[in-house]
Amino acid sequence: MAATVFVLNGPNLNMLGLREPSIYGGKSLKEIGEDCVAAGGALGLSVDFRQTNHEGVLVDWIQEAASGAEGIVMNPGAYTHTSVAIHDAIRAAGRPVIEVHLSNIFAREAFRHHSYVSPVAAGVICGLGPKGYILALDALKHMIAKGG
Repeated sequence: MAATVFVLNGPNLNMLGLREPSIYGGKSLKEIGEDCVAAGGALGLSVDFRQTNHEGVLVDWIQEAASGAEGIVMNPGAYTHTSVAIHDAIRAAGRPVIEVHLSNIFAREAFRHHSYVSPVAAGVICGLGPKGYILALDALKHMIAKGG
C-alpha cells in the first residue's frame, strides 16, 4: 500500500498563475497539484493535495497528518513568517515535513527571510519553482523509507 503524503498549501497560493507570475511562475496551483499526484504515484506515494487561506485549517490538517499521513510537503505561504501555531502543530504531529517555497525567500524582502517552519522542518526547498514540490516528494519518500 502506498504511503500517504499531505501536500499542504497556504494563503494566496490559489492565485498562482495569476498573481505575480514574474515571481511565482505561470503554473496554476491545480497544475502543480496534478504534477504532484503524478510524481507521487511514480514514487509509490499517495498524494493528498490541499490549499487554504486559513491558518487554523492548516493547523487542523497538520494535526490530521499525525494519524493520516506518513509525511507532509508544505508551502505555508505568508504564514511561514508569522505562525507560531503552525510551528507548534508540526512539532506535535511527529511527521517529517519538507518546507517548500516557489521563490527564493532569501532573495526577497527582509521580512521573508525568517521562517517559523524551518526549525521544525526536516528540510527546506526554495527558489526552484514548482519543481521544488517534486523534489520535496522525492526527499520525503526516502525519509519515510528510513523511518522518518
